[in-house]
Amino acid sequence: MPKVVSVSKSAEHTFSKSVVNSILLIEGEGVEGDAHRGKTVKHRSRVKVDPTQPNLRQVHLLHNELFTELNAKGFEVEPGSLGENITTSGIDLLGLPRDTVIRFSSGAEVLITGLRNPCPQIEGYQTGLLSEVLGRDNSGKVVRKAGIMGVVKAGGWVSAGDSIEVELPPKPFESLQRV
Repeated sequence: MPKVVSVSKSAEHTFSKSVVNSILLIEGEGVEGDAHRGKTVKHRSRVKVDPTQPNLRQVHLLHNELFTELNAKGFEVEPGSLGENITTSGIDLLGLPRDTVIRFSSGAEVLITGLRNPCPQIEGYQTGLLSEVLGRDNSGKVVRKAGIMGVVKAGGWVSAGDSIEVELPPKPFESLQRV
């Protein structure tokens, strides 16, 4: 059964986020108390380009299975390490189509907007990590494994242990692109 493993936030623009008991999702804005909360972009690289762009990266979700994979390869990562707000298990996040709704026990909802594009800061966190979460498949297509991004569709509390429902959008599905 899909569930929340951990939740994290940071009031500062730090690479990693602190694990907390619960986070409050604010409709149309993001995570209360998180540096990336807002209707317009908050990621520093995006602000430099156009600070009026809509914030399609209000909430970062990452699958706990990635931590298991990376730890098996010798990396030391855990929930919050890679800057995600919500760590999940039991969902193929990367395989979801755009506009999927992730619904939590409280009724809070996140509308999925796209893939997280891992930034070079990840290499400063641990050498070799960037190539593990950003690579190419056998056909040369870029593969991003650093989670997905979304916007808050309905506010509410999210805590570790919460159950998750996945609501797919109408077909035809659009595959996730980087946002």
